[in-house]
Amino acid sequence: MRDDAILFDVRDGLAHVTLNRPARLNAVDPDAIARWQALAHEIAERDDIGAVLFDAVGRAFCAGGDVVAMSALAEGESAPGRVIERLADRIHDGHRVLRESATPIVAAVQGPVAGGGLGFMLVADVIVASERATFASRYADVGLTPDCGVSTLLPEAIGTRRALELTLTSRRLTAEEALDWGLVSEVVAPDALDARAREIAASWLGGATAAFGQAKRLVRSGLGRSFQEALDDEARTIGAAFETPYARAAVAAFAASASSAPK
Repeated sequence: MRDDAILFDVRDGLAHVTLNRPARLNAVDPDAIARWQALAHEIAERDDIGAVLFDAVGRAFCAGGDVVAMSALAEGESAPGRVIERLADRIHDGHRVLRESATPIVAAVQGPVAGGGLGFMLVADVIVASERATFASRYADVGLTPDCGVSTLLPEAIGTRRALELTLTSRRLTAEEALDWGLVSEVVAPDALDARAREIAASWLGGATAAFGQAKRLVRSGLGRSFQEALDDEARTIGAAFETPYARAAVAAFAASASSAPK
């Protein structure tokens, strides 16, 4: 295992991103934050990436920001809050780029997620959780407020009332509770997690890869604009998709099948 804070590999169209600070429960320090931002831009800009598998090493998925490292970085600064704000801005830039990209992301969550880790997880479009995973806010434990997009991504996933409950109390969700709340897409046995996440990624790469990506982009962007803007974007995007070789072949096959079906 390399000592990079975040591992990255691309094979056969699949980008594999792995949080790799298990001794710190995969909490992100300044080096990890810089790498996250750079990798987000690389993934969004590369034409050879059709899907992303996002996972983590060790017993926890992500504990958010490394409070110890950030405290040390801000120590002695005349405006320590500005130091933390700049780090948050870098994380947020990476999150925004991945969320707005036309590349679908599946997250394999093997263990506890807390604080900003919720934001890292919720950047993914499909979230597969192990039965051992748990989910909590914990911001108030250190006197801090949500970052990493949690104040937007969490209520978007589970609704405002439940997001407030998770954020303002010490509540910790089990994997099954998270599934019931809509925080994760599905729950599997620990030894089935990696295979299931890879199966989902493979289904994107083995089908109309570009269409999956554009569908993700349309759904993700729809909440932040008017209905007319969404309709116009849908019209342009489906028109472009119709001209791709995959869609032309699939539509022709469907039409031939339909015309030969018994009346």
